[in-house]
Amino acid sequence: MRRILVCEQIAGAEMDALREEFDVVVDPQIWKDPAKLRQTVADFHAIMVRNQTQVDAALISAGSKLQVIARAGVGLDNIDCDKATEAGIVVVYAPEQNAISVAELALGMMLSLARMLPAADRSAKAGKWDRQRFMGGIELYGKTLGLVGFGRIGFLTAMRAKAMGMSIIAFDPQVSPDSITVTETQAKLLSLDEVLRQSDFVSCHVPETPRTVGLFNYQRFSQMKPTAFFINTSRGKVMDEAGLLQALNEKRIAGAALDVRAQEPPAGPLSEADNVLLTPHIGAFTNEGQNRVITCVCRDVAAVLRGEPAKNFFNFARPKRKVD
Repeated sequence: MRRILVCEQIAGAEMDALREEFDVVVDPQIWKDPAKLRQTVADFHAIMVRNQTQVDAALISAGSKLQVIARAGVGLDNIDCDKATEAGIVVVYAPEQNAISVAELALGMMLSLARMLPAADRSAKAGKWDRQRFMGGIELYGKTLGLVGFGRIGFLTAMRAKAMGMSIIAFDPQVSPDSITVTETQAKLLSLDEVLRQSDFVSCHVPETPRTVGLFNYQRFSQMKPTAFFINTSRGKVMDEAGLLQALNEKRIAGAALDVRAQEPPAGPLSEADNVLLTPHIGAFTNEGQNRVITCVCRDVAAVLRGEPAKNFFNFARPKRKVD
């Protein structure tokens, strides 16, 4: 019987279906002990992870029976995809199944920043009724949303923002001016510098790659309007937190909302800033979004282990290595 190792908390009806057909071992804390994980993975044909488990070259080498690596999510920055491909292992993931959840969070963060909702909530719960203090909020209507990264999540964010009466500009070298993403949102594709200069809200939707790590630094924040807000629901390492804090302290920008951090769970002075909204990496964590993600990856893992092609794969649909 084919064996599946689940290294983080992944549950649902499709996981139950996997248990009926395969030997599934769930150890949601094993990722914290890389040596134990390397020793354990040798006996498994599939490994399923979220974003905590580092599926690096050493782990892949230890998994001599591995046929499929499954990432329950969209980002693949914690998986050495080159090494997996070299080893002939299929990498499957959920490229768009949680996109709506993340887009809705980005829009919710914009509304929260615009109307100072967290501070107003804390004030009202403290027994105050300080309407004058919160009269300084702004409307989204008529404002410009700048998207850095205009893939599926960026597109869905733009469509929702457009319905709120916002104008859309975007930076993404991979997107063609005549793509459906652009035509449906009536977005203008501009350089990164122009997006930063013209936007009232800048929302980041890029993957973590060597080219995007540190993309947003103090210099880039300083290009934004002093009345503008920065939202990051992508990856924490694309942003220099010290640079953001300096820009906030110097009032180079008006505020920020962050769902992701360079280190998770994080520590540091950003949590003490009044003009920063923080959430604990919950962008994809809606019931609906997670059901779609888990269904997607579980079905692909099952398909690969049965000898069938995967549908949502990074490299190839079937494993290129032979195992007993």
